[in-house]
Amino acid sequence: MLQKIFVAAIGMLSINISIAQTASININTADSVFKVTEDQKKEPSLSISGSVDAYYKYDFAKTSGNSFTSFTQTHNSFSLGMASVKFEHTGNKVNAVADFGFGPRAKDFSYTDDGITQAIKQLYVSYSPTDWLKFTLGTWATHVGYELLDPQLNRNYSMSYMFTNGPFSHTGLKADITKGKHSFMLGVANATDYRIPSTDQINKKFLLAQYALKVSEDVNVYLNYVNGQNPDTSKVNQFDAVVTAKLNDKFNIGYNGTINSNRFWDGTKNIESQSWWGSALYLNYDPNAWFGITLRGEYFGDKNNLKLPVSGDASNVFATTLSANFKTGGFILIPELRLDNSNKEIFIDINGIAKKTAANFLIAAIYSF
Repeated sequence: MLQKIFVAAIGMLSINISIAQTASININTADSVFKVTEDQKKEPSLSISGSVDAYYKYDFAKTSGNSFTSFTQTHNSFSLGMASVKFEHTGNKVNAVADFGFGPRAKDFSYTDDGITQAIKQLYVSYSPTDWLKFTLGTWATHVGYELLDPQLNRNYSMSYMFTNGPFSHTGLKADITKGKHSFMLGVANATDYRIPSTDQINKKFLLAQYALKVSEDVNVYLNYVNGQNPDTSKVNQFDAVVTAKLNDKFNIGYNGTINSNRFWDGTKNIESQSWWGSALYLNYDPNAWFGITLRGEYFGDKNNLKLPVSGDASNVFATTLSANFKTGGFILIPELRLDNSNKEIFIDINGIAKKTAANFLIAAIYSF
């Protein structure tokens, strides 16, 4: 930030001083001291952004019963995604965000809500007493995982098993601390994805935490944690890790690994822990500014049958998704081919016969502004 301070003395003398964004300027003259701070200069601002998306999906088994991940559970159908609009007002130390979504994607994201509150993706107020500390109160998207709700922020249009099994959002209070290459987040919130807790949840809260390290300009590491008691009285511990690395101007990779353990209530106590886990690698290649491809490989293990539709035996899925991204301005066209393979017969064909594999093709159109 460049600030120009003119000091009248004997004759006219102009002094131009360049300073960092958060610094103060002290200029001593024979009779006075001038102090100009960023808070005195910064004007409040309002930004508006958003997106719309739609897609067509064809399941090669000719059924809609083969998708166990979020937002694309259709077959041979043109489907709406979400119309989204985000308002962000930024002041000197306080900013507010109202982020709304309308459509099937937003409804699935806010599955614990009814009526108009299903349109709320994020709604919070933040206060930054210093440049290294920020407090946030309200509802915000989860810190856990690699993939995000807004489709323009992902390279694949269909979602991973890890994203699908949450968490999606948190409602509570958190503090973010940033020091050099390190940042920390600590928060307390309602049960995962619950904005208005049920009566038996009022005195039960979740602990949230994140540690992030900027290893270099091209490598970032995020360690995430969630712990608490769900409305069904099960106790949850989830550890999650995300790594992103830019290898060159055309190629970057991402990794997400997570493990979620649950101790369910048997009527008198929480029983032995049961868990599911996942691991995914994202290979992103952009030979041109207007074209890119992403290969996602994900392994999802559900040894206690908590998430996959099979009973009595351990199950897992290996899902491979290849997506192309054609981009111009705010428009992205994503043709995508996906193959899911399980060790158990959890998929079906058009005749209802159980299969170990499922494949589908979709094409999605996204516009963001």
